[in-house]
Parts: sequence; C-alpha cells; structure tokens
Amino acid sequence: MSVIPDTDDSTRTAAIGVRVFHRNMDIQPGATPTTSDPTTSGRSHPEPAGPTSVSLGAGPLSIDEVVAVARHGARIDLDGEALDGVAASRRIIEALASDPEPHYGISTGFGALATTFIEPTRRAQLQASLVRSHAAGSGEVVEREVVRSLMTLRLSTLMTGRTGVRVETVRAYAALLNADITPVVREYGSLGCSGDLAPLAHCALAVMGEGEVTDVSGRVRPAADALADAGLQPVQLAEKEGLALINGTDGMLGMLALAVDDLRMLLRTADVAAAMSVEGLLGTDAVFAADLQTLRPQSGQAESAANLRLLLDGSPIVASHRGPECTRVQDAYSLRCAPQVHGAARDTVDHAAMVAERELASAVDNPVLTPDGRVESNGNFHGAPVAYVLDFLAIAVADVASMSERRTDRFLDRSRSNGLPPFLAHEVGVDSGLMIAQYTAAGIVSELKRLAHPASVDSIPSSAMQEDHVSMGWAAARKLRRAIDGLSRVLAIEVMTAARGLDLRNPLEPAVGTGAVLRRVREQVTGPGPDRFLSPEIEAVTALVQSGEVVRAVTGAIGDLR
Repeated sequence: MSVIPDTDDSTRTAAIGVRVFHRNMDIQPGATPTTSDPTTSGRSHPEPAGPTSVSLGAGPLSIDEVVAVARHGARIDLDGEALDGVAASRRIIEALASDPEPHYGISTGFGALATTFIEPTRRAQLQASLVRSHAAGSGEVVEREVVRSLMTLRLSTLMTGRTGVRVETVRAYAALLNADITPVVREYGSLGCSGDLAPLAHCALAVMGEGEVTDVSGRVRPAADALADAGLQPVQLAEKEGLALINGTDGMLGMLALAVDDLRMLLRTADVAAAMSVEGLLGTDAVFAADLQTLRPQSGQAESAANLRLLLDGSPIVASHRGPECTRVQDAYSLRCAPQVHGAARDTVDHAAMVAERELASAVDNPVLTPDGRVESNGNFHGAPVAYVLDFLAIAVADVASMSERRTDRFLDRSRSNGLPPFLAHEVGVDSGLMIAQYTAAGIVSELKRLAHPASVDSIPSSAMQEDHVSMGWAAARKLRRAIDGLSRVLAIEVMTAARGLDLRNPLEPAVGTGAVLRRVREQVTGPGPDRFLSPEIEAVTALVQSGEVVRAVTGAIGDLR
C-alpha cells in the first residue's frame, strides 16, 4: 500500500479544484485528493483560517479580509455610518433622474448608446436588460471562492457611496454572501474593460432572482428558488444600479488577492523544498550566509536566504562534508542561487500586493459620484494595473517551478546526485524509481512557460469600437490560477524526491526543520522501496503542499519562516 493512512484528525489538507486549490478542506484517513467540482470545493468544511466576520464600511478591505470572506466563508457585517453615506449618494441619483437633461447611465443608454434618452417609465427595464444581456459568460463554472471574492469587492465599492445604488441593493448583496448562495459564473466573457462585465452581470442577475446559483449545499438551482428558501427577496434595479453592479475590476482583483495569499505560502514552501534538496544532494549552506546576501540588498533574497539558513541550521548531513575532503568548489545554480530566484519572486508578490492594496482602496464605477455631488464619466474601470501584475506573477511562478524541477532532476542523475542510486530506484535495472515523477514536473513546467506569456499585451476592440482597448486582466488572472496550481505540484514532486534522497542518506540525519517535513511526508507516503503506483503519492504530497502542511511542519519544529 503506497499511501499511509493519516491518523491525525486535526490535519488540515486541500481539496484540489479544477483551476486552483483551497486550503480549508480535510483529507479523510487513507484517502488521496481528487479533482472536485469547483462549485462545491470547500463548502462542506467552512472552518475559517482567519476572522469569522468582516466589517465592511466606506474604507478599503485588506487582502486578508477578502480571503477570509472568499475562501473561508467569513460573514459580512455592514457599517451603519457607511450605509448612511450610501443613502445620501442615492438621493443625488434620484434628483438627477428627474432632471430633463440626460445623464449617462441614469437617463440614457450605455456604451455606444450613451446619447439615447430613456423615458422614466422604461428605466427599470433598461437596468434589468443591461444585466441580462451582459450575463453572457460561457465555459466552465468559475470557482466558488472567485465568485465570492468578486461579489465582496463589488459590495465594498458600493459601500463607498460613490456609485449611487440604494441601501436595499447593498443589503441584498451582503445577504446573498452571508447565505452562502453563489451565482454561477462562466469562465469566458470578460475582457477586463469596462471591468469584468460578464462575471459581475451573472452576480447581479442572481440578486435579481434570475439565472443560476449554487446554494449552501452546493446544488445548482434557479436563483429565484434559492433566494426564496433563504428568505431573501429579489431586487428590482432602479436608475444607475445596473451599471454600478457590473462596472468594476472585481473579478481580476479578487483573483489577485487570492493569488497573493497562495504565493506567500508557496514561496515559503519553495524555500523548504530547496533546503531539503541542498541536504539530499550534499550541497553547502555557506553560500546563504547573511554577509554574502548584504552585498546585494534585495529584500526578498535576504528573506529567502534567512529561511534556508534556519532550515539547514545544525544539519548533520551538511556538516558531514564540510571538511577538506570535499573537493566540490561550488554547487549548481539551482541550489546556490535559490535565494536569488525565490527572492525575486517574493519581491514580485510584494509589488503585486501593493497594486492590489491600491485597487482595494478604489471606488471603480462609471459614471461615478464625486464627493462634491457631480456624476462624471471616467476610465477607472480599465484593468491594466491589475492585469500587468497578474502577468508578472505568472512569470515568477514559471521561473520558481523551473528551478524546482532542475533540483528534482539532479537527484535522479547518478552523475550529479553525489552517490545516490540512479532515479533513486530500489533495484537499479528493475525499478524506475522516481524517473517519471520528473517527467510530470517537466510537463507542468513546460505548460507554466506557456502560461507566462502575458495576456495584458493583447487587446480586441468591442462595443462598436467604443471600447477599443481592453486589458484582458480576467484572462491573466485565470491563467495565473492554473499556474499556481502547477507550481504547487512541481514543488510537491521536489519535496517527495528530496525526502527519498534524505532517507537514502541514512544513517546521517537531516536538520530539525527539514526532518520535520520528512516525517510529515512519511505520514502520507512510504519511503524508498520497490516500484509502486506513484500517482497517489504525488497527489498526497501535493495536498500537503497546497494545504500549507509542509510549512506548518517546519514552523511547528523551528518557528516561523519569513
């Protein structure tokens, strides 16, 4: 039996989604993760990893608060003072609605039809028609956490009082989230300008009691039925509200916030994997010395190197070849330069987080109500700032995975592994060992290189050339989610390979931190031995990576990583 039952009921592990992983699920004893329906992932285990409720006012949300609501099911509480501001801004819209002069989005059509005046008796129909026509997504159903993130961010903008919606519409959005009713959003449809129109329209449609949703049990149902069962009333949209509910960068921004959360954990995991490889390949930790890092004062590099020093501190394996008998002058780049690559990725994540925090402090709508009561058209819905960093992150993800795969490959080549058997096989010539696990990693890395091609350099005009330059930020976010999933699998294969390498170095012992990871891996999969069904082992270690269990094994043994 290649997968060992996990006897620790408290272990938090991952449910693998179609496009991304969720870090709030349990692996049942003896089970391995399987691909799950993205509309139901995480729903049966709503235990949050952060706050259980988030107060939403006129100010910005943090990345952690977005993640808490989107990924961990935190409840939303609406700030009363901010609701007063929403009501005040609505009175401005209602005054303009009665003005005989046309005002865009209030008494006119939209986009290329912005000069068409709409009679008051037809404006409710206009708003509903806008939402229905824009809910034109196609393809696979988008993950629950993505839909919850974009709804949370749209609600955050509504609470700024800069959009002109009614208080009851704001309350309806919060109620839908708190009832764990998730609109069915399709993967294709957004060009990232004017914001994420189609995904947001699917959400607005659900608030209207139309379209499809998944309910608290994960069933796909007509929105009207799910709302009725939850005791919620559909909203009939008034002037300006259709526009306010669909004009924003919330989909791409929500996925950026989730990606930052994922990558902060995965880059610590990459440091852990690299440390295990340094040990298993009889590398040196001397190159990670603090004084060498200060010669190049890149902050991410310093953090990664500090992690590697902590992880390798007191390693008997490293100490075993420190003497003059060791003739190797320096390690290969994939070992020696790990802090430089992992650190550059960390700096990229920090830059992306800065852009996300600025966007979280924004009120993106068109037209927008200014603090002095004007209603002005603008271009703030263009997704370029978010799209660029989503693409930057995909590049960093591909490079970190590429370096990880190279370390895995070194373990399998007897000319480079410093005394380990070919492919780490049990019986050379009969067993293939981990040969094909490296193939899997290489195949993923190849795909990650394709996913690193930027989406934001593309633009296809739309809306009769009114929207003649678009960001493609939604597409950048979608491919980044797939890339993050791929990175987690490549790191898992390195951890699994390095663990076998460390076992084969017996009787020498690894360091305290890396030894803790080795023991955690061995709770899920067995050590060296004859060939066996390998896929379940890869999936089991991938679950440890994606759940954060690899990092938690380290922090439980030696303290927090940077």
